[in-house]
Amino acid sequence: MKKLPEGWKEVTLGEILEYEQPTDYIVGNEEYNDEYKTPVLTAGKSFILGYTNEKEGVYNKLPVIIFDDFTTASKYVTFPFKVKSSAMKLLTPKTNNVNLKYIFWLMQTIKVNSFSHKRYYLSKYQHIKIPLPPLSTQKKIVSILEKAEQVKEWRKEVDTLTNDFLKAVFVEMFGDPGKNPKKWPIYKIEQVALDKKGSIRMGPFGSQLKKHELVKEGIKVLWIENIVDNKFNPEGTKYITKEKYEQLKGFTVEPGDIIITMMGTIGRVEIVPDIGVSIISSHLLMIKVNMKLCNPIYLKTIIMSPFVQNQFKEASHGAIMSGLNGGIIKSTKIILPPLHLQQKFASIVKEVEAMKEHQEHSKEQLDNLFNVLMQKAFKGELVV
Repeated sequence: MKKLPEGWKEVTLGEILEYEQPTDYIVGNEEYNDEYKTPVLTAGKSFILGYTNEKEGVYNKLPVIIFDDFTTASKYVTFPFKVKSSAMKLLTPKTNNVNLKYIFWLMQTIKVNSFSHKRYYLSKYQHIKIPLPPLSTQKKIVSILEKAEQVKEWRKEVDTLTNDFLKAVFVEMFGDPGKNPKKWPIYKIEQVALDKKGSIRMGPFGSQLKKHELVKEGIKVLWIENIVDNKFNPEGTKYITKEKYEQLKGFTVEPGDIIITMMGTIGRVEIVPDIGVSIISSHLLMIKVNMKLCNPIYLKTIIMSPFVQNQFKEASHGAIMSGLNGGIIKSTKIILPPLHLQQKFASIVKEVEAMKEHQEHSKEQLDNLFNVLMQKAFKGELVV
């Protein structure tokens, strides 16, 4: 560690933090209910697993850092709670000259190789050395980081409002599809596909495309991993040779085609972007849209709606095999407003998506700035 500013000192986490096993605070009944008052926590991404009505064994020595002993993930908690597992440590300051929120922020910059399935706090984590400034400086650093974090939270709120805006525009223009107050004509999805063979089809069977036939580069093969949160994720792409593509070219997708996930999280949907020659794999279905009748952006949006998603769920539960199939997709009903209204809606979506792309770039910049701010703060390079 480089030379520290005057008044700072180097300590280990174990020297300044008390730890407690959560054995006495483990929830007994996992039948959670949102109407109950006491949250059940984990240090992982889920954080709040649910709510319990148990009144005994509620942790209330606050604030506290809950530390996952296997992954080293941590959360800063300011409210009473119970826990689900004993695989964590409850961390509090040993002395009054430690601001626990400062320690929490600093812990977010610590990287530990936690691939081995073992408990890390006592064996490794508590021995990590950190810079500890005077308490007044710790408080000033926390204040700066909290303000920066608030900016990030505002950005998240903007993202949520943007998505809500598009939902509101859809309902304003077309009404609730389930109630169809504007009396739009009802079509089956197969009726908005091109009137030719193969306009709606699932990807090749596993026997037609085996894993050992995949290569590192070549013709793209799209998998269910390519659709995440109804967006295209290029990281899921796999490849086949040109020779194999000649056997499977009937499964080729083009920009503007709709692809839907048939297994796993069923009903995720995306419009194929301009990515060059590519085919779909098994567990995906493509729809070649009749653009004289239906706009792909409109079709994607209504497929994402509860009206269509509920039809998928109901039909798939009655299927011979779990998941969707071509028959279910083809017979699913949608409302179909006039094409010029669909196109007007699509134009609004494009404008909002361009704005969201700008927001995403802004979010990345905020995240990078926040990380730089933390690094400088814990090196004593911020003027506080």
